[in-house]
Amino acid sequence: MLCFYPRPATGDFDAVVAAFESGLPRLLNHFFPFAGRIATNPTSGLPEVHCYNQGAELVTGSANVALSRLVDDYTTIGASARKIQLPYDADVALSVQVVAFACGGFTVAWRTHHLLVDGNALGLLVGAWAEVARTGALAATARPSHDRALLPRPRAPPRYDPALDAAFTSVDPARQVNVLTAEASFVERLYYIRASDIARLREEASSGEGCETTRVQAVSAYLWKALARVVGPADPRCRIGWRVDGRARGVPAPRNYVGNLITLVVRQARVEDVLAMPLRDVAATVRDAVDAPAYGEHFQELVDWVEEHTGGSYVETAILGLGSPQTDFGLGKAAFALPMAAAAARLCGGYVQVFSKPGVDDGSWIVNAIVWPRLAAVLESDEPRVFSPVTAEYLGLVAPKVPPLCRL
Repeated sequence: MLCFYPRPATGDFDAVVAAFESGLPRLLNHFFPFAGRIATNPTSGLPEVHCYNQGAELVTGSANVALSRLVDDYTTIGASARKIQLPYDADVALSVQVVAFACGGFTVAWRTHHLLVDGNALGLLVGAWAEVARTGALAATARPSHDRALLPRPRAPPRYDPALDAAFTSVDPARQVNVLTAEASFVERLYYIRASDIARLREEASSGEGCETTRVQAVSAYLWKALARVVGPADPRCRIGWRVDGRARGVPAPRNYVGNLITLVVRQARVEDVLAMPLRDVAATVRDAVDAPAYGEHFQELVDWVEEHTGGSYVETAILGLGSPQTDFGLGKAAFALPMAAAAARLCGGYVQVFSKPGVDDGSWIVNAIVWPRLAAVLESDEPRVFSPVTAEYLGLVAPKVPPLCRL
């Protein structure tokens, strides 16, 4: 999770560093696995966490450029953001990297291992840090749960739908796209969607029959239709998927559970049907797809499937992804918080992350998209425009440009 902060209204970079030096130990009292080390079990060969209070890593540095320069070109934000993040040892469970910029702004990169968290839990960690740094403590209602006793355990023998075998693919170079062409197949973009445009899509996507369309469903329907336009006659079918958090979907785990509890739901449809359907019907298809699975049983089957496939590396056969945590730790809110993942150089699924602007409850969204150039072109030329390019001015990293006075 990479957070961009403008120049603090009070204090300077020394105050930022001092806040982390004093606050991180208190945070790790609640997130103790992050003070451990990741090791390989000599018997199973699988990674595991050794919690012996070795400590997290705090790295500080400086960059002799203005933070706004990294953001103003929304087409290169991914490459710029990855340059900020410094390497760290593979056994380190948490590396917090704080970098000062010439403009007085700074970034904070929260870097960890997927063994410990999914996107939801990483947001919980960053939000808890903000509370600990501001108040010196973490409220009982905000404390994380590391208790896995409520989660499904592997059944003996494992039992799962055979369809799961097709849902995952072994990470085998022979079954992936050419590494030399994969990167050229995608562009990375940083957009924002105005609250008014989301509201317009929701209204258009609502049936008027008492079933309210959510923001995610409405924007997903718009994206699906845009994708169908791009696919066109080249392929009779296109598909879209959603990351779904099991904490809110029938799995008996608390909302503050720290671990991995997210799955992927995928739906495929005929291109001509998606193009012909009104937005409300596409949104209904989205709603049925996300709401249909019996998630309790689904996660149980996932656990059973993984139990039979330990020792190998797998990826979801079909790949597409949410949230912005509290980021104000006493020196102002982040301009935005960007979830980052290691680049999957040989995967060929587009990926769209949607998250709110930190601290701004105006209903707008920021979108991090890794998509095909043709889809980006459609999103950037469609009228009325839904996806607009993020700029440093929009994020408040630079003062708004004032047009010159006209002389009569």
